[in-house]
Amino acid sequence: MSEPALMWIEKYRPKRLDEVVNQKETVGGIKALLKTPATMPHLLFSGPPGTGKSTTALCIGRELMGENFRRLVLELNASDERGIGVVRERIKGFSQIIQTAPSGVQFGLVMLDECDEMTRDAQTALRRIMETSSRTCRFILICNYQSGIIEPIQSRCSIFRFRQLEAPEAIEYLKRICTAEKVDVDSETITRIYDLSDGDLRKAVNYLQVAATGSKGKLDSTALNKLLPQEESEAIQEMLALAIQGEFIKSRDAMYQLMGKRGMSGREIIRAANRAVNRMTTLEASKQAHVVRILGEYDFRLTQGANEDIQLSAMLAQLSLLGDK
Repeated sequence: MSEPALMWIEKYRPKRLDEVVNQKETVGGIKALLKTPATMPHLLFSGPPGTGKSTTALCIGRELMGENFRRLVLELNASDERGIGVVRERIKGFSQIIQTAPSGVQFGLVMLDECDEMTRDAQTALRRIMETSSRTCRFILICNYQSGIIEPIQSRCSIFRFRQLEAPEAIEYLKRICTAEKVDVDSETITRIYDLSDGDLRKAVNYLQVAATGSKGKLDSTALNKLLPQEESEAIQEMLALAIQGEFIKSRDAMYQLMGKRGMSGREIIRAANRAVNRMTTLEASKQAHVVRILGEYDFRLTQGANEDIQLSAMLAQLSLLGDK
């Protein structure tokens, strides 16, 4: 019986720390801690999406736990585990399993992803859980923005920052996948896929798989344009341009397309818009500064729990007024 097909992001996910792409300094620091596992502290990984944070955490789990990996590693998504109470109960049950673990294993690993999406109250409760479970568990907290983590948690962790991937290493990784999958592709197309991903290697691999599958083994720029829809960054840039030109209704329609058809959240749209501003070369510097200030204001409002639809519409309205001026 043939093996089930895997998504390429899982099939080619690094299994060892040495295989992690383009994070040599960070991986070197982690390896130093792993030389004495018994004294390893809690860890906090921060950095942009698709830079290897979760993969590195899983590699640590495999290196420490070996054949006991599935039993002694607990993976949770902190932002959607239906409240800190659920997280607490699952960690409590996990701690009891660790107490019956094979000799030589001193603690289990709890990996909490998207910790910066937790409320401050939930993070305060998490801090207490980390304290009460420290004898049997080590925590690896993963976030996009370190500033979203409360100081009491940061002070209990060794912090490692993951940087956005540089083009040469990321492109070489994509080429290795193409070789393994017998996909005929030219360098220009691989570079374009990387550019579309905005440094997110997970997104780049997904784009590559979609394009390669649809091209039936022969992938070039023409095939790529047919298979991949307008990239999000291009759609975001179009939305901003319409707003700044005073076309509020059209820009809001573009925003609804991003939220409805592409499934982007309000904060994702604002973060992507912040990156897109730099590419709007026809926009004078003073207006770019005003746009970024407006984006920052509405990002803060969303972090406080305001309604996404209303706030993004208000943001586009304010940008439209800026265009009129």
